[in-house]
Amino acid sequence: MTDTQAAPGTAREIGPSLREQLLADPTPPPAPLLEESYEFLGDDDIPYAVYTSEEYALREAHDLWGKVWQWACHVDHIPSAGRYYVYDVAGHSAIIMRTETGEIKAYANACMHRGTQLKQPGTCGKATNLRCPFHGWTWALDGSFIELPQRWDFPHVTDESHRLVELPVDVWQGFVFVNFDRNAGPLQDYLGVLPRHWEEWGLEGRYIETHVRKRLPCNWKAAAEAFLEAYHVRETHATGKLGDEVVTQYDVFGPNVSRFIHTTGLNSPLRNPQLTEDELWDRATQRRGFGDVPPLPKGMRARDMMAKVAQENYSQQYGHDFTNLSQSITLDSIEYFLFPNMFLFPGLTLPMIYRFRPDPDSPDFSYFDLLMMRPRHADGRPTPPPPDVIELDVDDSYSIAEGLGALGRVYDQDTANMAAQTRGFRSSVKRGQTLGNYQEIRARHLQMRVRDYCGGRWPAD
Repeated sequence: MTDTQAAPGTAREIGPSLREQLLADPTPPPAPLLEESYEFLGDDDIPYAVYTSEEYALREAHDLWGKVWQWACHVDHIPSAGRYYVYDVAGHSAIIMRTETGEIKAYANACMHRGTQLKQPGTCGKATNLRCPFHGWTWALDGSFIELPQRWDFPHVTDESHRLVELPVDVWQGFVFVNFDRNAGPLQDYLGVLPRHWEEWGLEGRYIETHVRKRLPCNWKAAAEAFLEAYHVRETHATGKLGDEVVTQYDVFGPNVSRFIHTTGLNSPLRNPQLTEDELWDRATQRRGFGDVPPLPKGMRARDMMAKVAQENYSQQYGHDFTNLSQSITLDSIEYFLFPNMFLFPGLTLPMIYRFRPDPDSPDFSYFDLLMMRPRHADGRPTPPPPDVIELDVDDSYSIAEGLGALGRVYDQDTANMAAQTRGFRSSVKRGQTLGNYQEIRARHLQMRVRDYCGGRWPAD
């Protein structure tokens, strides 16, 4: 049994730690996976009003989304001069533009004349300039003011006074980040441990294979929290059966980064009797759809064979040698979160990137961007351009989105929880959520960071 009398936040499930399991793998894991960073952050209930309050959503729009670094697009969306991408969140809008010199710029998406948006929300394309559709005021790709129709009537306007408003913009691992706060600090400072942890994982060597965007029936924070813990896996995805989810490490690295690592192909320490390695191998091959595979070699762990098969398959498919990867980086669910809304998976077989954004019209809905990113082929063949976004409404199943495969059913299970939770936020007599000290530390961390930006106080119920 877990020690419920231990100091808050120190109790852990029985069995070996994640560190012990990773060190038992034949191929040593990357050093960042062996780091641990946990701090008890309290155990008070968090009010449901953080999800339902329209006043709090307005605070978030101004004080959070208007102040934080957030990824807007990928460099592949703007590969050459004139290519642009419009990023919208919580009433803010930016045009991400590649200039004639190859520089990436970000502009507030509003005409300097009467505020008309220069480009439609959510669009991308190619332009020779930025021209207002209302009166024809025009700017060059570098933001300089180049045309003012009937300039004689505007003696108070100069080319310098009415340049487009530039926003801070930077690139990390192929993702273009923007900040709507013109006084924002450097992106590299905001990223915390991420640049060091990701030095050898190479997101820049990946391209977007699939992009799904779904409208979700819940607040953006509830949506993000559904992916911040593995505590739900047994009930939501395994119908109450034991899996590997109890062997999960949770970390919080400074103000903006958190992580979990969830092992694959090992026995749950709660399972009695323990499965044999042959049983684990049979279970894994059926679940992962490996097809015709050889029996497990005598004396070999199922986890090691799973990694070997995956590495060989991906090496053949993409022309890289993945056989030197550790079992963990090949198989495990390793998920980093960059506040407020970006999820990154460095693993070979789980190549996802997530993003959650609020619905500007209702705190009860949000938008989920799901990217599948694959290795660029080693032979130098042209990388496919970013695919068209597969748009899914609230009631659409992920299973209709090509490229997700069996994961579509898993995401549908998560969405069903979100709808039920949103209804419960408003109907519950108990007016707040009770979080686990360890397994749900990342959800508490997210809520506390939002509160930090929103005046340091929870909303009134």
